[in-house]
Amino acid sequence: MHMLTKRLCVPLLSLALAGCAITQTVRPVERVESNEVCIIENLAVRPGLLETYIRVLVGKGYIVRQLPPGAQFEYCPVTSTYTANWRWDMALYMAFADIKVYQSGQQTGQALYDARGGGANMSKFIKGEVKIAELVDQLFPGGAKTDAPGEKP
Repeated sequence: MHMLTKRLCVPLLSLALAGCAITQTVRPVERVESNEVCIIENLAVRPGLLETYIRVLVGKGYIVRQLPPGAQFEYCPVTSTYTANWRWDMALYMAFADIKVYQSGQQTGQALYDARGGGANMSKFIKGEVKIAELVDQLFPGGAKTDAPGEKP
């Protein structure tokens, strides 16, 4: 019986831990066509996410323009949308975030963070601002294009 218990515990423990997965995938924007990035505001998301997103882009040299909810992608050469939600499990944590980047109306990059299946995984309790900064940094790996000295913009 003892051997049978051992044989059952290992696979069951593996299954339980697999259910506590946090996933993060980033498809970076390889070539940004403009130094300006327009972000369409999502009123359903906590304001801190947008503030962090803008701060990181400005730190990379981008000019950021905030567009109202429902704005069309055609307003800017580079446009971004975002969504996120938080959950409560002993503390409030960001459970999901999805940032998409479009150039000329075509999706060219995406950063996705999903801790909804995090279960007992304690790394889900990362600060949302820290995770968003990391995602944006990976989504826009280079900074904004700068003109060489003497060149006119």
